[in-house]
Amino acid sequence: MATEQRAVRAMRVYALDPRVLSQEQIAVTFAMTSRSPEAFDAIAKVVSEAKAADFNEKWVVGYGHASVAEHAVLHMAVEDLSRLAADEMEDNRLASYTEKSSRYQILDRGSYHVPAELRGHRLERQYIQTCDYLFDVYHDLLERTQGWLRSQQAQGANEKDGAYRLRIRRMATDHCRFVLPASTLTNVGMTLNARSLEHAITKLLSHELAECRDLGERLKAQGRMIAPTLVKYADRSAYMAETRAALQGYAGRVAGGNAGGPSQVRARLVWHDAEGEQTLAAALLYRLGSMAWADAERRAREMSVAERGRLIEDALMRLGPFDAPPRELEMVTYRFELEMDYGAYREYKRHRMQTYLPQRLTTAHGYILPPLVAEAGAAPEFAEAMERVARLHAALAEEVSAAVAEHMVTHAHNRRLLAQMNLREAYHLFKLRSAENAHFTIREISRQALVEITRVHPLLIKFIKLRE
Repeated sequence: MATEQRAVRAMRVYALDPRVLSQEQIAVTFAMTSRSPEAFDAIAKVVSEAKAADFNEKWVVGYGHASVAEHAVLHMAVEDLSRLAADEMEDNRLASYTEKSSRYQILDRGSYHVPAELRGHRLERQYIQTCDYLFDVYHDLLERTQGWLRSQQAQGANEKDGAYRLRIRRMATDHCRFVLPASTLTNVGMTLNARSLEHAITKLLSHELAECRDLGERLKAQGRMIAPTLVKYADRSAYMAETRAALQGYAGRVAGGNAGGPSQVRARLVWHDAEGEQTLAAALLYRLGSMAWADAERRAREMSVAERGRLIEDALMRLGPFDAPPRELEMVTYRFELEMDYGAYREYKRHRMQTYLPQRLTTAHGYILPPLVAEAGAAPEFAEAMERVARLHAALAEEVSAAVAEHMVTHAHNRRLLAQMNLREAYHLFKLRSAENAHFTIREISRQALVEITRVHPLLIKFIKLRE
């Protein structure tokens, strides 16, 4: 009997070109592989835009196979939105964002958003005057701090004039931006798939602020030009909008007013897995073995402290500075209550794999006095700005809404949030944010949190490779 020859099939790897196929065609081409034996490029040849639209209407919309929309990738450029609205837009894990930096750019006077809710209100003029005043203070501080730095730091022997000016300017902007309000305008580049965009649009359309709802409408209009059926039904969620309003009644009125002057950033560990070493040891045993989880837990529990230590060391001791820790570390969890200035928060929230619950922006938790501002002798002017902001914030919260009042809070004011992260995310976050080149307040938060984990789990955090 003749032996039947098996056809040799070589691996193929190739891209579907978005210059040739629309995002919806690409999404459907990938989706159809579940039912078609044909190669992707063969499927793509028969998937017209009309056929893609029909497929998405039937399977994505009609049958709820929303994962198909994850294959359509969109790049959105959003300009001149407030940083407050940018925070809401960026509150989606499965997306990538790049934002205009206030650390490397000097922002023009008048670069702030005036909420639609204030139009015609008696506080509108005071709001505009205060924002103008804050930008004036910002520019004055830039001049004073740069002048002071030049008097303290000589130009290097081999340092070019342009490089020296840039170095001085960057040090100044990093400290002077603290005085800017949350209403400050920014630009954001956003890359995400159509499923994530639909979710982002729904959240924005359900928001209490008119600017966020307007942003949602604009994103929906632009998204429909690229993936018309995949974002077609994004709409306001009554659940999101009404539940927020209902829960606010339980939480009570948002605190306002000045907390009495400069404050500090703080990281407090409020909960952790007390059996973290056992949990990690069990996860390591489970992953590479064939035992049930209950057996892995029992075996880890029965190990001596020294045995567990050797197991954990063997798993982590070879970590290099650019290696990702093993996924088993995700089984060990920590919960922190953090207080950090709004500027630091806007960097901290980029670590989107953690779970974080920020409270509203308020002036109630005090503010950070940037060291360079104090060294340049401008602390009184900075304090006066903080007091003026606190008064207007309180008036806006009383007469308009707590949401509108948030626009007035500066980047110096502390924000309180609850953050839950696993050990693997802690390795990534603290390695990056405790480095010397990190923003100085987020560096302090990271170092405090690292000390807290070291206090309860010295072995588990022992192998983190911090950047110098």
